[in-house]
Amino acid sequence: MHRTRILDHVILLIGVFIMVAPVVVAFMTSTHEAAEIHRNGLSLNWGGHFAETYGTVLTRQGGFTGKITGFNMVMNSMILGLGFAVGKIVLSMLAAYAIVYFRFPLATFFFWVIFTTLLLPLEVRILPSYEVMNMLKLTNTYTGLVVPLLASATGTFYFRQFFKSVPDELLEAARIDGAGPFKFFIDVLVPLSRTMMAAIFIIMFVYGWNQYLWPTLMTTDEGFFTLVRGIKQILLVWVGSQIPDYNEALALAILAMLPPVMVVVIFQRWFIKGLTESDK
Repeated sequence: MHRTRILDHVILLIGVFIMVAPVVVAFMTSTHEAAEIHRNGLSLNWGGHFAETYGTVLTRQGGFTGKITGFNMVMNSMILGLGFAVGKIVLSMLAAYAIVYFRFPLATFFFWVIFTTLLLPLEVRILPSYEVMNMLKLTNTYTGLVVPLLASATGTFYFRQFFKSVPDELLEAARIDGAGPFKFFIDVLVPLSRTMMAAIFIIMFVYGWNQYLWPTLMTTDEGFFTLVRGIKQILLVWVGSQIPDYNEALALAILAMLPPVMVVVIFQRWFIKGLTESDK
C-alpha cells in the first residue's frame, strides 16, 4: 500500500511537471528582451525586464490604429468569456426547464434534435453563422461575438438530467403554495442548480475565453480584438529586419492564462460537486 501511494504521487508529480514546466519557461522568457530571445531562444533564467514588459503590454497603445492596448484586449476577452458562460447557462436552463416541466408534443424529439447539434462543431456552421451576423450588421460588435455561440446542447443536456432528478414532491408543494412556473423556476430550481451552474460556468468561460476562430472572423476593428488574437498579431510583425516582440507575446500568453486559472481555483469545489453530486 505504501509503495502504491508513492507511485501514485510520483505519477502525479510527473504530470504536474509536464503541465507547469512550459508555463514557467514562458514566464521566465517573457522577462528578457525580444532581441535576446531571438538570439538565444527560450530561457529559464530571470531576465530582469518583468515590470517593463508587462507594463508595456497592458498600457502601451499599438496595433495598426495605434489605439489598442493589452488591457483593452483583456476586457474584450472578459466580455466574451462572461457573456458566453452566463448566456449559455441562462438559455440552457430555460430550454431544459421547458423540456422537463412543460408537457408539449414531441418534447423528447426536440431535445434529441438539440442534442445532435453536438455533432456539428463551430467550424461546420461558422460560415452560415457569419452570414447571418453580417446580414444583421452585427460584425465588429459584442453582440455578434457572443450571441451566435450561446446555444448549448451540452448545457441543455446536463440541466435536463438534473431537473429530471428533482423530486416531484417539490413541484407539488410549489403548486400548493400558489407558485407559478416562473416562481418555481426562480425560487426552487435555480437555488438547487447552483453547483451545476458553477460546473457549466467554468467549462463555458474557459471555452469562450480561448475562442480564436470566431473572433477572428467577426472582428476587423482592433477595438474588439481579444487577447488570444492579440498574441497572434504580435507575431505577425516580421517585416524586413524587424524582430517580433517575443517577450510581449509570451507576456500576453501568461496574462491570458490568469483569468481561467482563477475561475477554476475559485469554483473548483462547486465544479467537482456539480459533476459528481445531485446536491438536492
